[in-house]
Amino acid sequence: MDFIGNTAADNKAMQRDLGLASEEELLKDIPPDKIIRQLLALPAAASELEVKRRVQELADRNVSVSDHACFLGAGAYDHYIPSTVPVIARRGEFYTAYTPYQPEISQGTLQSIFEYQTIMCNLTGLDVANASLYDGATALYEAAHLACAHTQRNTVLLASTVHPEYRQVLRTYMQNSALIIKEISFREGIIDLADLKSQLNDQVAAVVVQQPNFFGCLENVQQMGKLAHANGSLFITSIYPISLGILQRPGEYGADIVTGEGQSLGLPVSFGGPYLGIFACRREFRRKMPGRIVGESIDNQGQRAYVLTLQTREQHIRREKATSNICSNESLCALSACVYLSSMGTAGLRNVATASLEGAHYLAGSIANLPGWKISFKAPFFNEFVATVPGNIDELNSKLLKNKIIGGLSLAKFYPELKNSVLFCVTEKRTKTEIDTLVSILKEAL
Repeated sequence: MDFIGNTAADNKAMQRDLGLASEEELLKDIPPDKIIRQLLALPAAASELEVKRRVQELADRNVSVSDHACFLGAGAYDHYIPSTVPVIARRGEFYTAYTPYQPEISQGTLQSIFEYQTIMCNLTGLDVANASLYDGATALYEAAHLACAHTQRNTVLLASTVHPEYRQVLRTYMQNSALIIKEISFREGIIDLADLKSQLNDQVAAVVVQQPNFFGCLENVQQMGKLAHANGSLFITSIYPISLGILQRPGEYGADIVTGEGQSLGLPVSFGGPYLGIFACRREFRRKMPGRIVGESIDNQGQRAYVLTLQTREQHIRREKATSNICSNESLCALSACVYLSSMGTAGLRNVATASLEGAHYLAGSIANLPGWKISFKAPFFNEFVATVPGNIDELNSKLLKNKIIGGLSLAKFYPELKNSVLFCVTEKRTKTEIDTLVSILKEAL
C-alpha cells in the first residue's frame, strides 16, 4: 500500500480490542533469539518522491515483455490480451469478491465460474470442468491422483516430454505416498511408443502426456490413448489451450482427463503467477473431481440460479474421504480466461493459433539456414521448437538482451543430453521484422 493511515491512537485501540498490553506481545510465539533487537541498518529517511524514484530505478532493471520481443515460452507465453479482459475482470464486484459460500448473494460470481466451466468443456471436448485449480502443475497431479483412486492401481506412466517442473511437482506430491511414477523415454522429440508398450501392466493407473509437449512437438496422442485404454488405464493430457484453436480437442482423441495451464488465455506472464489450472474430465469421474464445481439450478420462484455442488473436499467432509485438499480456485484468473475466450470467439482463437504456428515455422526455417544450426527434431511442432546451437547459448542470449530481445530457453538444466539445444517460442505478437532481427543477430554472433 502506498499509504497506511493508522494513527498511534488507532494502533492502541486495536491492541486494547485484542487484549494486548503492547505490540511486542504479537511476537511472543517467535523464539527470543530469533528477534532482532537493534535498529536495522536502513538508509536515512527520504521523501515520498525520492523513494518512488528509487523504487522505479530498481524496477527498471527488470526485463519486460512490454518493451522486449520475447521468444521465450516453456509454459508461460506472451500473447496479446484484449482490452475487454482487464476492463471486466477489474470491476469491483469481481475484483473484491470473496469465496461464494453463500450462493444467494454470490450469483454473479457463481455465474462467471459456471460460464468458465462451460467454455472449458467446449474447448476440451469433455463433459465436466471444475472452477479451476492453482496452476497447470498441480492440476496434473490431481488428475494422476484421481486416476489412481478410480482404477485402484498405484503406478503412473509419465511422459519425459511433459514440462520438467510439472514432473517435479508430481514427484513431490507422491513421494510420501504409495503411488509410483515411471517415466517414458522419448525419441526424436516425442514419446517412444515401444517404451510405453513395454511398461504397461495391470498396475498402471494412467498414461500422462503433454500436447504439444515441452519441446513444442506434437505427440501421437491417438495411438497413446488406444494403448492406455487397451490396458485398462486412463489417458491424461496436459494442454496448451491456445493450440486448440487448430489442433484436435482432447475429448475427440480419447483423453479421459485434461489439465493445462490457462495463463495464455488473457493472463500476463507476470513473473510466474498467479496462474490458472485447467481441469476437465469425462462424466463418470465427476464425483472424484477435485476442487469446486458450480451447477445451474432453479430457485423457489422458478428462476435460474447457481450453486456450488458435489463438494467432496476436505473442508466439507472427513479428510480421509475427500477427493482433494484443494479448497479454493483461481476465480479472477478463470474470469479473465472466460472473457478472453468469449472476446476472441472460435475464429479469433484459430487466428491466434495459426499466426503463432506460422511465425514459429518461419523462424525455424530461417534458423535452419544458418551455418552450424539445425532443428533438433523432425516431429511436427506447434509454436515452439528446439534448435541445436553451434555456440554458447548464454552468450547468445546476452547479446540478444542487449538488442531488446528475450531469447530462447537453454535445455541443459532439464535435459543434460540436450546441453547444446535451445527452445524457441513464437506467438502472434512477434512480427516478421522481430523474427528477422533475431535471426540476423544470431548469424552475426557466430
